[in-house]
Amino acid sequence: MCNRARMSNEPETLWGSAAKLFSERPRDNRFDPRELRPKSRSYVIREQDGERAWDVMTWDVLGGQAAWPMTNVRKLGLPQWRKLADRPENRCVVPLTEFCEFTPDKHDLGDGKPPLKGEMWFNVVDQPVFAVAGFWQRTAEGNGFTMVTCDPNTLVAPIHPKAMITILEPGNVDLWLRGTYDDIVALQTPYDPAKMSVRGPLFPTRRKER
Repeated sequence: MCNRARMSNEPETLWGSAAKLFSERPRDNRFDPRELRPKSRSYVIREQDGERAWDVMTWDVLGGQAAWPMTNVRKLGLPQWRKLADRPENRCVVPLTEFCEFTPDKHDLGDGKPPLKGEMWFNVVDQPVFAVAGFWQRTAEGNGFTMVTCDPNTLVAPIHPKAMITILEPGNVDLWLRGTYDDIVALQTPYDPAKMSVRGPLFPTRRKER
């Protein structure tokens, strides 16, 4: 599952959004979209009262009510997710510049330390910032969001064979935010691997990367 991602840009007018925030920008150390991890805060884009703009939410759609942060969902037909999927006001898109999956096998770096898994960073070649399908809801801990996953494409599958995040074509952002339940289920498909690239494996905790 995708549990690390990055968004290196500031709010701007992407996919018809206004360059404004629905909520105030947080002033705590959990807000760093350049290094997004479970329970940290990041930008999302959603609609409210006919306006599309940015918001800041915690990457855990259940707000700490589960044993682990709920950062990814896939089975949209389950009752707890169907109620979000049915309601356009609970949909969002998550802007990213890249996302990470760890290698399935550990690597011996020949430095006398235990082998470890490497980081593989994926991006979309023709979109410096790409949109990921998501849902959000209000929780006791504040607004939380999750990313929607789907089957992996041939680029991601060798690294993570179970799933990948659902990347939207720019022309499908409106449909995700405003379409019917059947419309958005149809968008839950792997992104074209020919439009993506990957770099790695990287081991930033063990040696400097060139």
